[in-house]
Amino acid sequence: MHEFIDKNGNQVRFTYSSEQWNDKVKHVLVISKYKNFWLFTKHKKRGLEFPGGKVEADENLEEAAKREVYEETGGQVKSLFRVGQYEVCGKDEHFFKAVYFAEIEKLEKKKNYMETDGPVLKKISNTLSFSGEEYSFIMQDDVVPLSIKRIKEVYF
Repeated sequence: MHEFIDKNGNQVRFTYSSEQWNDKVKHVLVISKYKNFWLFTKHKKRGLEFPGGKVEADENLEEAAKREVYEETGGQVKSLFRVGQYEVCGKDEHFFKAVYFAEIEKLEKKKNYMETDGPVLKKISNTLSFSGEEYSFIMQDDVVPLSIKRIKEVYF
């Protein structure tokens, strides 16, 4: 279990286990890879981040992950793997989110990318940093680096 305080002052607990809070997880984050690129979406307010969002009442976590990737980037998921999950405890919110790794088969150009401006590709490299104004605060805590570390150990 990894514990830290995020950029907004919330307590975060991250685990690679997929069973810790399984019945409480109602959000997904999908670290997406298309060819030799990380596939981000540009949120209209927060900046660059991996696709993700809330699970709808009629879907499971995997269906939500695939839907969010498609809605926000036009990406069609070829394969999807669970990386871990995390809990965020803050003054204003408390939620649980599953983290997935998706390999994207193809990108479809869309007229509407929901609350985002659509896909952004960044070359995968060992020096890519997710800090700075261009990236969402979601990208600037330990969840994404811990997840990518695990993805590289298991899938690359």
